[in-house]
Amino acid sequence: QVQLVESGGGLVQPGGSLRLSCAASGSIFSIGTMGWYRQAPGKQRELVATITSSGSTNYVDSVKGRFTISRDNAQNTVHLQMNSLKPEDTAVYYCNARTIRRNYDYWGQGTQVTVSA
Repeated sequence: QVQLVESGGGLVQPGGSLRLSCAASGSIFSIGTMGWYRQAPGKQRELVATITSSGSTNYVDSVKGRFTISRDNAQNTVHLQMNSLKPEDTAVYYCNARTIRRNYDYWGQGTQVTVSA
């Protein structure tokens, strides 16, 4: 079992920044890729960014150049630095951890990000 706890969401004005963090615990040795997903009201959950255990990253086109995902394997944490935030970034953001074997997904409880003037 893997437990994921997110923090760092909140309300920010357009153009502002937020940093999300996710702490993993439990069977962390089983984790491969970690990432962030988001779900806006009335929409499906979508991938935002992922990072492998070796540090390779992937981003959805809409956040490239604005968001940066990072990972600290020693601290079992993953972060999402979000800059130049737009109202369309408003969503619940979920931390994800995928196991090396079986590609099983673990999810955090989600943290709300609201971008509004």
